[in-house]
Amino acid sequence: MGTGATGIQVIPMVARDAEQLLVFQRTPSSVDVRDNRPTDPDWAASLQPGWQQERMENFLAQVSGEPVEEDLIRDGWTSTAQLQRKMISGAVDTSLSAEERERIDELVDFRKMNSIRARVEEVVEDPATAELLKPWYRYMCKRPTFSDFYLEAFNRPNVTLVDTADFGGITRMTETSIVVGDTEYEVDCVIFATGFDVGVSGVTSGAMPVTGRGGRTLLEAWGRGPRTLHGFYTHGFPNLFHLGPLQNANSVNFVHILLEQANHIAAVIAKARDVGADFIEPTAEAEDQWCRTIQELSPNNRKFQAECTPGYYNGEGNPPPVSFSYGPGPVSFHRLLKKWREENILDVLAVKQHQEA
Repeated sequence: MGTGATGIQVIPMVARDAEQLLVFQRTPSSVDVRDNRPTDPDWAASLQPGWQQERMENFLAQVSGEPVEEDLIRDGWTSTAQLQRKMISGAVDTSLSAEERERIDELVDFRKMNSIRARVEEVVEDPATAELLKPWYRYMCKRPTFSDFYLEAFNRPNVTLVDTADFGGITRMTETSIVVGDTEYEVDCVIFATGFDVGVSGVTSGAMPVTGRGGRTLLEAWGRGPRTLHGFYTHGFPNLFHLGPLQNANSVNFVHILLEQANHIAAVIAKARDVGADFIEPTAEAEDQWCRTIQELSPNNRKFQAECTPGYYNGEGNPPPVSFSYGPGPVSFHRLLKKWREENILDVLAVKQHQEA
């Protein structure tokens, strides 16, 4: 099985029960301490209504570079927030010159990755296996992972690490084996934990065509890149709502991002119902303006990503020339949406005009 973020959690469980486990690795993950432990019942009983929302917002603010009075989370993500901000939201410390900022970022990055490599050496008993499990790339080149059991699994006599880096991954598969280079590894069962395609859907791939006014498809409308207002709706496609990371702001806790998006769309629909609108659609002008905003404010991480080991963050070593995200970050984006709902929702969606059309 593979060693992606899913594999990090699954491998220790399989290792416990399998007679023999072969772990095929292309690139080692950065595996930090997770420090899972039982929840204190007294602490849980002390929580007040709204505690989950407060913690989600506190987490989002920290990894987005927003000021907070207290770290309510205190986990591996918030302890490395400084290393995530540039990659996730594009937020940077403007009080420093670009050269000084890059130097400090690289030093902080090196210290963190060095501690992760030191942990591998400390936990994994076989020196050769430990060397293969050490990640040699910048933090956030690949998705950080956390586990209290993954590295320990390689100390079990029934677990073998098969490094495939020299061959760019698994060479091929037969009916009974996994082949790496010229070596066949016979297996009874294969567990795929090899990652996934990010941001690919039937709509954007064309497998599930979406047709708008005049028979124009969404892929035609997006022929030169996504065109939306706030990432949610496209001119010419009434009542079509997009959920996802395009032309808005993303973050680590994607479930929280989707929740904010769903709440926003629900509010827009509720307002459209209040005014008796038949459908919802942004004006071409509003869409153009938002596309320009994304173009102007989108973070430029191409140089950083180009120097990373291949992975889904950088398109397997081919980072896109442009980003389609809102550079100021998710907290700023959510504030923008709130203000827009209060001041411009009717004008920009033009629901009154749609009602008369």
